[in-house]
Amino acid sequence: QLQLADSGGGVVQPGGSLRLSCGSSGRTLEYYAVGWFRQAPGKERDGEAIACISSNSETSKYDDSVKGRFTISRDNAKNTVYLQMNGLKPEDTAVYYCAASSMPLYFCSLRNYDYWGQGTQVTVSS
Repeated sequence: QLQLADSGGGVVQPGGSLRLSCGSSGRTLEYYAVGWFRQAPGKERDGEAIACISSNSETSKYDDSVKGRFTISRDNAKNTVYLQMNGLKPEDTAVYYCAASSMPLYFCSLRNYDYWGQGTQVTVSS
């Protein structure tokens, strides 16, 4: 069973940066596509990821709301996927979840994930 642990959240001022990390236990993340989702205060978790990356890192996709500001990457040697968030805005405030699913090597989807982390809080406030 794949178990995910996401971390790296915190409080940051508008315009600031954070880097979230997603690691696994039970199985290696190497063979899974990974996506990052978020849940804004008072709302349900978004059904579509804001970013995803294929298992071989060849493909990444972004929601328009974060394109150009967030970067997803992975280091399979460290069994970790990262979400670098720059230019943070108050509307980025949310609990961020990493998720993983078995997908073709060069593919990732912004939907349909099977395994989930516990979430990490990101607060953007002055």
